[in-house]
Amino acid sequence: MIAVETEPPKGKHIIIISDGTGETAAQMTKAAMVQFSGHDVYFTRYKNIRSEAQIEAVCEEAAQNKDLLVFTIVSPQLRAALMQMARARSLACVDLLGPLLKGLASYFGYEPKMIAGLLHDVNEHYFERIGAMEYTIQHDDGRDLTKLENADLIILGISRTSKTPLSMYLSHQGWKVANIPMINGFEVPKEVFQIDQRKIVGLTIDPEDLALIRRNRLQRLGQDRGGDYADPEQVNAEIEYANEIFRKNRRWPVFNVTGKALEETAAEIIKLMSSRRLTPPNTLENMTKS
Repeated sequence: MIAVETEPPKGKHIIIISDGTGETAAQMTKAAMVQFSGHDVYFTRYKNIRSEAQIEAVCEEAAQNKDLLVFTIVSPQLRAALMQMARARSLACVDLLGPLLKGLASYFGYEPKMIAGLLHDVNEHYFERIGAMEYTIQHDDGRDLTKLENADLIILGISRTSKTPLSMYLSHQGWKVANIPMINGFEVPKEVFQIDQRKIVGLTIDPEDLALIRRNRLQRLGQDRGGDYADPEQVNAEIEYANEIFRKNRRWPVFNVTGKALEETAAEIIKLMSSRRLTPPNTLENMTKS
């Protein structure tokens, strides 16, 4: 079936033909029409055109009133068939994509993939990544405990275990991440236990490294005296508190971030989640495999 989108008829008629959504061709044509004011034009868009039979049906319709054909089709065979059918019916047609593909192929020295609909897929992946980043920012550091069931990953850890940087790094790859601080003397929010426990991971770190990280942070902030924040005993107590919670919840894998680059910890988490088949469908990792 040919999907058709038509505006109310008036004046000249331009038919948009695409093997994808046709949005690119429609926007380009409408942008060009701004230079031709004083003409009433209406558009009909034929989407997902993938066969010569579909093209022939569109050309038969266009031939009735000598409509203009504007098309974005990846397949060289279908482009050639469309132009041949248009010439046979004395129809004017504009190929928006073919010359560009040819020029790019000449420049890069190899042929394009010739896969229809890729732009739509890329745009869809882009907006899903934006949504993942927005979700992650909203759910940073436990500030929002609603809609945790929509997260792809929940990260738990005490202060300065790289929860936020790791969450943001993963969100840029399409992961919706919520990170929740573990605070000595306070229970883990009950909402955490109401979601799929396979989505939860913990972060830990060696006490000496954590104390050093906290001291350096205090120095950068100009606060040489930070109370118990960087005190070794306090640091040990916080880590032991978190480890005790992890021992009680053995379904939560725990990653030690001591001396590790952000990318290394992220790769370990992604590997684990992939083994559990919990990887988001449109992460950058999956896109590069396709």
